[in-house]
Amino acid sequence: MLIIDDETDFCLLLKNYFTRRNYEVHISHTLKDGMSTLAHIHPDILFLDNNLPDGLGWEKTEFITQNFSNTQLNLISAYQYSSTLTEQFPTVKIWEKPINISDLNSYLQLS
Repeated sequence: MLIIDDETDFCLLLKNYFTRRNYEVHISHTLKDGMSTLAHIHPDILFLDNNLPDGLGWEKTEFITQNFSNTQLNLISAYQYSSTLTEQFPTVKIWEKPINISDLNSYLQLS
């Protein structure tokens, strides 16, 4: 699993949650580093924040879905989002911060 988000505490909380469930978790805090890690490890699951210090993560949605089709892409943001993105990319899940633990549990059961 790869988490690309610039909020250190949020990343640590997610890493702790997923590590307890036996996931190997990698973290990147910038879009550049995250995309490099994505290409290197080809994770099964990716959590990608939108507002990153070096760009908008969600702008990589099409690239990721085309080039990493085996990766379940999860977009995260603290801001409300447009539903056109989910219409355009139906396999992509969008999470609005703060993320609810019970929703994560349900997600893992479906994955």
